[in-house]
Amino acid sequence: MRLSRSFAPVAVALALVLFLPYEAVPHTRGETRNPAGPRHTRVTADRPEPFGASCNHTIVGSRVVGYCFNPYPDPDRVRLHIECARWWDIDSDGAPVEIGPAQTVRFTGRCWKEVRAVWFSHQRPDD
Repeated sequence: MRLSRSFAPVAVALALVLFLPYEAVPHTRGETRNPAGPRHTRVTADRPEPFGASCNHTIVGSRVVGYCFNPYPDPDRVRLHIECARWWDIDSDGAPVEIGPAQTVRFTGRCWKEVRAVWFSHQRPDD
């Protein structure tokens, strides 16, 4: 198969753009890059410290199982909240559990019938 003459320069330009190292690509907004390694970012009032465990959940019938993992150095106080679908079924708010750095915590809960919604709330322990 032979490429046409008009397509060959486009293919070469596209290959160069896709395979150039990130440092070779010009940056906008006057940013400068340190060739020795990544830049260190400062935490300012505009940019708060990262905080909060990442959580996910699974609903099977009327039961809820959730896992939260805290990748940050500050502890996170997490609560599981379950809203049940039936008006007579009691919604539940779990007790707060403090999740330390690099810890995973398992949460469980249930409704009598169907589950309408599940969410997690996060709070800093010093608040």
